[in-house]
Amino acid sequence: MSTPAKDPVEDITQKTEELFFDDSGKPISKKAYKKLQKDKEKAERKAATAAKIAAEKAERDANNVDCSAGRYGKLPMNQSESRSDTKYEDITTINASRAGETVTVRVRVQTSRATGGKMCFFVFRQGVATIQGIVTADDKTISKQMVKFGVGINPESIVLVEAKIVKPVEEVKSCTISCAELSIEKIFIVSDVNVRLAFSIDDATRPESSFDADSQLARINLDTRLNNRVLDLRTTTNHAIFRLQSAICLLFREYLIERGFMEIHTPKLIGAASEGGSNVFKVTYFKTSAFLAQSPQLYKQMCIAADFGKVFEIAPVFRAEDSNTHRHMTEFMGLDMEMAFNEHYHEVLEVLENLFVYMFTNLKSRFKNEVETIKKQYEFEDFEFLPKTLRLPFSEGVKMLREAGVEVGEFEDLSTANEKFLGKLVKEKYHTDFYVLDKFPLAVRPFYTMPDPKNPGYSNSYDFFMRGEEILSGAQRIHDAEYLTERAKEHQIDISTIQPYIDAFKIGAPPHAGGGIGLERVVMLYLGLGNIRRSSLFPRDPKRLEP
Repeated sequence: MSTPAKDPVEDITQKTEELFFDDSGKPISKKAYKKLQKDKEKAERKAATAAKIAAEKAERDANNVDCSAGRYGKLPMNQSESRSDTKYEDITTINASRAGETVTVRVRVQTSRATGGKMCFFVFRQGVATIQGIVTADDKTISKQMVKFGVGINPESIVLVEAKIVKPVEEVKSCTISCAELSIEKIFIVSDVNVRLAFSIDDATRPESSFDADSQLARINLDTRLNNRVLDLRTTTNHAIFRLQSAICLLFREYLIERGFMEIHTPKLIGAASEGGSNVFKVTYFKTSAFLAQSPQLYKQMCIAADFGKVFEIAPVFRAEDSNTHRHMTEFMGLDMEMAFNEHYHEVLEVLENLFVYMFTNLKSRFKNEVETIKKQYEFEDFEFLPKTLRLPFSEGVKMLREAGVEVGEFEDLSTANEKFLGKLVKEKYHTDFYVLDKFPLAVRPFYTMPDPKNPGYSNSYDFFMRGEEILSGAQRIHDAEYLTERAKEHQIDISTIQPYIDAFKIGAPPHAGGGIGLERVVMLYLGLGNIRRSSLFPRDPKRLEP
């Protein structure tokens, strides 16, 4: 019997039913088609779950209104659009006696530390002062969202805080203000930090002694600090150092102005080297050349010749010396003074000696908080000085060195090592870190220094020392034009380059003397910092021109 023939239409329909297509209409295998259907079902279930979660969250958010809305966030950039009558407090005025008061402060966030999800501790910093702040969720005015916001504020961000002053249960020993803390009610970011910090302020403020106890602690080396100087200058230690530097300038001015001195401002671009020699910076000056002043020396003297009588200046000094030491810089601040005297240059020397006693006494009494702040990081012995400054002849200093076994020539300038050793001998014998050497050898002093009329080979010149290092150099100046010319020629100085200076004395000048003080050296040695770069805001040396 023969097989019945298939219906062609039925055959085509059957074959069509066995074909499978993807979403774009392309034919695929039955296996691929099943997988596609399975993936679709999975995606639909995932979308349904996400929609359910979102709906639940929306419902929770609707039922959980942020009770701190408007109490925290980031403020718009300040473009001086308006002013309010808000009183902004200095945190140094906050203490336990003000407990209960509400204050507004603008501070930096030094550190923040979350405790659970309901509390965050801050250390706020303002200048040399720090205070603890606490934000605690209470579901009434402070929400968890506000606490979370606080936890996320980056260190060194500037914030505006409204808080109630409270007395802590225990003294807050980690902050300079230990008897009070801030219970935060509002906190807004004024300026946030958007980059990774080169180092933390805590690491940069760590006491030097702590590294002996724990070698694993991060030590920030000096180059890293100087390369990131703005961040480094934020430490409470550096704030104290430069407040004390400012204080020295203040006291210098106070003392001299009270005694009839006038502050002057001399040029720093000059046509010839101030003191001869090659240690000057030469700069292009239109179609010729000029030099950066090594000191205001010649102009101070010209002012005395102009009958100003007593003058002083606080200004930069430039030295093109390739000296990479702990105490040399190519640019530093000079505290200079010059005055006419009646009979003897010791009249001027006494003014300078008393000036330093005034400064040291007032630093101790008026700026003790800054000194104590610095001591926490850089421990040093208190600076010792006498009410009446010790003054030794240069020859006596040489004698002390020789008696201690040091070979030094009678007319030889003191090396750095011998200066320090002599300082140690003076401290042991006279119990002072500050003293004066008078009557230096003439050969080691500038051409304008007056020779000693009684002791050939010596001069009417002097240096002041702190902890065995020189911080002031001065002398009686030659005020006679003919003798000044003679001395300049002996030093092989081209007279034409200093002719205006010499001419000032041809029309008559009184006898006078003075000195120049290195500000950064005074700060470094008073505080025992060990390196002058720590007492210079943005130091310049042969290897550093930035920042």
